[in-house]
Amino acid sequence: MVTMRDVAERANVSIATVSFVLNGTKRVAPETRARIEAAIEELNYRRNVVARALASSRTRILALLHPDLESRPNATVIQFVMGAAHGARERGYDLVLWPVNDDEQMSHLLAGGLVDGALLMEVRTRDSRIGRLVASRVPYALIGRTEDDDQPYVDIDFATTIHQAVEHLRSFGHEHIALVTQPTTGQEPGRVRRVELAYLDAIEPLGGEPAVIAVDSTSAGGREAAQVLSARFPRCTAVVLANEGASAGLAKGVRALGRAIPGDLSIISAATTQELGEMIEPSLTVMAAPAPRLGRLAADALIDQLEGVQDAPLQVLIPCTLVPGQSVGPAPGQ
Repeated sequence: MVTMRDVAERANVSIATVSFVLNGTKRVAPETRARIEAAIEELNYRRNVVARALASSRTRILALLHPDLESRPNATVIQFVMGAAHGARERGYDLVLWPVNDDEQMSHLLAGGLVDGALLMEVRTRDSRIGRLVASRVPYALIGRTEDDDQPYVDIDFATTIHQAVEHLRSFGHEHIALVTQPTTGQEPGRVRRVELAYLDAIEPLGGEPAVIAVDSTSAGGREAAQVLSARFPRCTAVVLANEGASAGLAKGVRALGRAIPGDLSIISAATTQELGEMIEPSLTVMAAPAPRLGRLAADALIDQLEGVQDAPLQVLIPCTLVPGQSVGPAPGQ
């Protein structure tokens, strides 16, 4: 079995220097670090995580808590997770996914010092997980926000994102704009309510009736949204879609009703990925979520707490970026 001594001999450095690189406990010159990392790769050295934890009283493991891993994660969630994982790894930490839907699962996480800190995703307006973490003194950071802004968080700026989406549609002459979103059950993430409030604010100058359609995040939900849109809101010529899982179903449902995209109905998908938009026919205009960047920032915020880098909690809002596709065009009659 390859040991740390073997790595040190191959890199021509001391065992202590190898330890500094592996544990991130002391700065090492870039050229020395490169030699050590090359030796680790050549020898296929694997760190003994248990021994490292016993020596330092820290596991250098972070848990990403997600309350809904029983359902299929969407493309944006995966980008958040991968961003956080890459950010943690770059600073010498490992990230594990930890589904938490009840107190028993939370207790398993908090017992025995399994992790140094936690990242919370799909944060609810009132999230009981935070109280448990505070009581157990486990450092944490949020990907999302509660109603209490006095927390370390990173999040999509949904207000700016939805306003920009509506303004983009208005620039094509659309005055009757609907919102397709997710149902609110009392357990939904705070982002669902933020999106709806931003939509209501953005369309207020238009003076028309709000058209909010809440459906499941599935293809069937998207087809249902197309039916509701046609039956209840026939004057709407455009949709802000804030329900990633319903994207394909909405496009199929609209076409099944004999309506053309964007000739009869324009669609802009908010807080999603460009790649998903390109998979729909026609390709969707999207407000691309800054998920990889926010995931990294969340990991940095948590690790900064653990290492005493910052005093005040990090609070970052970043809007989505408009990526034009083929699903937005002039309003009918323009």
